[in-house]
Amino acid sequence: MVKKIKELLKSEGIDLSVFLPLDKCVITKKYLLERADIDSGFAVIFAIPYYTEACDEDRNISAYAVGRDYHLFVKELSARLIPKLKTLYPNIPFALFADHSPIDERDAALKGGLGMLGKNGLIITEKYSSYIFLAELIVGAELESGIFLQQSPRYCEGCGLCVSACPWKNGECGECLSAITQKKGELSSGEQELIKKYSLWGCDICTEVCPHTKKAKKTGTIYSPIEFFSVKTTPRITYEMIENMDEEEFAMRAFSWRGRPTLLRNLETIRSDEEK
Repeated sequence: MVKKIKELLKSEGIDLSVFLPLDKCVITKKYLLERADIDSGFAVIFAIPYYTEACDEDRNISAYAVGRDYHLFVKELSARLIPKLKTLYPNIPFALFADHSPIDERDAALKGGLGMLGKNGLIITEKYSSYIFLAELIVGAELESGIFLQQSPRYCEGCGLCVSACPWKNGECGECLSAITQKKGELSSGEQELIKKYSLWGCDICTEVCPHTKKAKKTGTIYSPIEFFSVKTTPRITYEMIENMDEEEFAMRAFSWRGRPTLLRNLETIRSDEEK
């Protein structure tokens, strides 16, 4: 089964995956496992790379928001993957999760050796750096012996570049810049200045200065082979684009969860400054 799951994931452009028993995972939402009729088994933690050539363009949003919302990809992946597995193994329950997960995804990724933990709290992989989403396939069957070897979490080299570059960590703002760009309501003058200086939505500063990101870009491994993230990209958004985007298209974007008013406020902040 392990070999087959790896083959199926690889056919979807997913080549980084690790396997570990559920009893080695930190269960955070047990009810999700109960809904899937799984009380024991194993998890397949995998990395979904999303950085594309469009992310190299002059963008004003975080790289994760350049393509369509990855939750849509996970939904489509589940619709393709689960039926195939159920056909092969009809008596075994399967469930696929991302973000809203029954387990601590970062903890599981580290225990399985998917990547190392950066000082910025992100999982770093050699191939894609931190430009990945974590997801997992939960399987209601015992893991084949010898597949999982308990590992101590690995940590980055600790160069500190991510911390020194971070506006939050170096005292330019009182909280994560990404969180500021996603706040609802009015922003303080200081928060407005941060958006003008750095980013309209989200933040990639700590990832961009990471040596692993620079190496992955230099070798070209950073680019996602998954076509989903290269279609309908929006590296740079404008006030008019968001204002006129139809509801279906807007809902496909990672920034849609905060609604148009938050984005339009940020865009108006930048536009008013440019008009001075």
